[in-house]
Amino acid sequence: MRILFIGQAPFGAESLQALLDQNEQIVGAITIPDPPNPRFPNPVKECAEKHEIPVLLTRYLKKPEAVSWVRELKPDLLVLAFVTSFVPQEMIDLAPLGGINYHPSLLPKYRGGSAINWAVIAGETETGVTIHYIDEGVDTGPVLLQEKVAITPDDTVKSVYFEKLYPLGVSMIAKAVTLIKQGKAEPRDQDDAMASFQPVITPDDTAIDWKQPTQQIYNLIRGANPAPGAHTELKGERYKIFNAKPATPTGNPGSILLIDEAGITVATGDGSILVEVMQPPKQKKLDAKALADQLSLQTGDAFGA
Repeated sequence: MRILFIGQAPFGAESLQALLDQNEQIVGAITIPDPPNPRFPNPVKECAEKHEIPVLLTRYLKKPEAVSWVRELKPDLLVLAFVTSFVPQEMIDLAPLGGINYHPSLLPKYRGGSAINWAVIAGETETGVTIHYIDEGVDTGPVLLQEKVAITPDDTVKSVYFEKLYPLGVSMIAKAVTLIKQGKAEPRDQDDAMASFQPVITPDDTAIDWKQPTQQIYNLIRGANPAPGAHTELKGERYKIFNAKPATPTGNPGSILLIDEAGITVATGDGSILVEVMQPPKQKKLDAKALADQLSLQTGDAFGA
């Protein structure tokens, strides 16, 4: 079975290596162009070149040269692992077995490019990995494999992805390819009545409204960590909040209730949040207590203003 691999980042490279480890025939790999800074790696490119696999570097799979390159390789199956470019139907049709994709949600829920963020922000207690066939829609193709993982109360996007969905996804991509090669794949259509689609998350989506309940704010902070970061106004500038915990003191929403070694306790609509790690504009992250000292913050000062 001739496989054309499309992916990027360490997840893509590990997925490619997993296929090579089970002796799959990889006839080519498509990944993004090299980063501008030569100190940063291009993991999929490095893995492919190590195994003497032809590589195409492009951000846009719709380009005629990309479609022509795939046509010349005559793949049986396309395998996608962390792909941010739309795959045109013309390219899918070049592979008799179609293409499969890794998606970090329990499809048909949370279609779209920021599935993990939105699941955490919504307060979901579980998510998972879906391996599905690709079509012209966004994460709409038939499901081949699906497995659940828990989202614990203190999970962030970072912990859900790196500790749970990343390793599970690598193994499930390899398993899906095996099922297809053995003729044992049994895809099922998605139930569109149960579907939800969320856009790629941006800073416009992550502004903290301190009048909201503690849990809602906490979910937003967790769901924006590590990117794009939940943010609040402080002394006329935008600061990002990363590490935080629910707290119990109450007061006027947004006001600082306490500053101690643990951080800055800020009032919410029904309680408070202990802010532990913040990031000033154009600076590195630092402990909230250190920031409070740096800005000479006092109880009664207000976040969100």
